[in-house]
Amino acid sequence: MTRAFEITYDYRCPFARNAHEQPDVWDDPDSETGLLALQASAVVRDKFPERFHAVHRALFALRHDEGLQLKDPAEVRRVLEAAGVDAGAAFEEITTKRPLLQVKDEHNAAAENHKVWGVPTFIQDGQSVFVRLMHRPKGDAELATTTIERVLDLLTWPELNEFKHTSIPR
Repeated sequence: MTRAFEITYDYRCPFARNAHEQPDVWDDPDSETGLLALQASAVVRDKFPERFHAVHRALFALRHDEGLQLKDPAEVRRVLEAAGVDAGAAFEEITTKRPLLQVKDEHNAAAENHKVWGVPTFIQDGQSVFVRLMHRPKGDAELATTTIERVLDLLTWPELNEFKHTSIPR
């Protein structure tokens, strides 16, 4: 069964900070380390949707696997090109400031409409939940699907408000 849902994301941290604890970055986007990557992903999602998944994964890898800077235009350009995206066209769109306004509007709508305060937040049927998934599926599609299904099942169960382990066995 196919299920539709939304999810928020930010490339800088798996447990991203509450957006309104940060200074207002919309007026000075160059001071924010993750906005260039978010703008690039918005352009790709909307103008090159068939390449979005590859870019999405590669931007996370750029930060978390390679330890490189999401604010570095050369690195973001490299990710786009490696995924088969016309990086020149994407950066040209970014210079118009439309992607920045779009990211801002989407962020503000998620915060207002769904009380989103961190990422990732899964959203379905008017319900939203911030989730910390502790392990990556590492290419295991069945595990990935089962994990997301579990999150969505708990999300729409009206009797559960909070469920948090008191410790993490390692």
